[in-house]
Amino acid sequence: MTKTFNGNQILPETRWVAALVIPFLVAAFVILFIFPQETESLFAWKIQPSMSAMMLGAAYAGGIYFFTGVLRSRQWHKIKVGFLPVTAFASLLGMATILHWDRFNHGHISFIAWAALYFTAPFIVLAVWFRNRSQDSGQRDAQDAVIPYRVRQFIGAIGVVTLGVSLFLFLQPVIMIGLWPWTLTPLTARVMGAMFALPGVVGLGIAFDMRWSAAKLILQAQGFSILLILIAAARTWREFNWANPVSWMFTGGLGAMLISIIILTIFMQTRPGDQKN
Repeated sequence: MTKTFNGNQILPETRWVAALVIPFLVAAFVILFIFPQETESLFAWKIQPSMSAMMLGAAYAGGIYFFTGVLRSRQWHKIKVGFLPVTAFASLLGMATILHWDRFNHGHISFIAWAALYFTAPFIVLAVWFRNRSQDSGQRDAQDAVIPYRVRQFIGAIGVVTLGVSLFLFLQPVIMIGLWPWTLTPLTARVMGAMFALPGVVGLGIAFDMRWSAAKLILQAQGFSILLILIAAARTWREFNWANPVSWMFTGGLGAMLISIIILTIFMQTRPGDQKN
C-alpha cells in the first residue's frame, strides 16, 4: 500500500509570485481577447491580425487558471508541473522582445509592464521552482490514481512534437510565416513559438510523473486555453486561409487535444487510487 507522504508544502514565496503575476495576466487577457483590434492603443505593440492577439490572450487565460490554482492548492506536487512550462514561455517572450525591440510601443505603460514581466519572470519562476522542488519526495498518496504508462508515453510524444514546432517557429520564423494558417510577422511567429512551448514542456512534465494529481491542474489550464483558442478561431475565421491544409490541421488538432483532455479527465477521475503503474 502506498503511504501518504509528509512535506509537500507550497512555500510562501511561491504563492507571492502567483499573486503578483495574476493581475498582469488578467489585464493582458482583457485587452487581447476582448479588444484584439485595439492593441495599438492599449497594448505593448500593435498585433495583427486579431487571431494572433486572441491566441496570446487565451494563453494568458490558461495562466490565470493555473496561478489561481497555485493560490488554492495545499500540496506542491499538484502545481509543480506548470512552473517549467511558464519559465520556457516567459524566456522565449523575453528573447523575442530583445530581437524585435523596434516593434514595441516603448512609451506605453503596457510595454513597461511587458518588459518588467518578461525580463524578470523567467528567473523568478525558475528560482521558485528550484526553491520549492525539494518539498516533493516523488511518493504517491494512497488515494492518488496513476496515469497509465502508455498514456504518459503518448502525452510525452505529443509534447516533443509540440516543442519541435515551438523551436521551429522561434528559430525559423520566415519559413513558418509561409506555412501558417493566418498572417504572421517575425515577431508574432516567435510569440507563437513561445505559446507552443507551454504545452510542449507540459507534455514532458506529465510523461515523467505518474501521479494524476500532478497533472490535473495544468491539464485543466491547458484545456481552458485551448477552448478559448477555438472560440477565437471561430470569431476570426475570415483571417484563416482555409485553402491551406495547415488551417484544418491547426483547428482539428486543437479540437482533438481538447477532447482528449476531457476524456482523460473523466477516465482518471473514475479510476481508483493506488493503482500500480
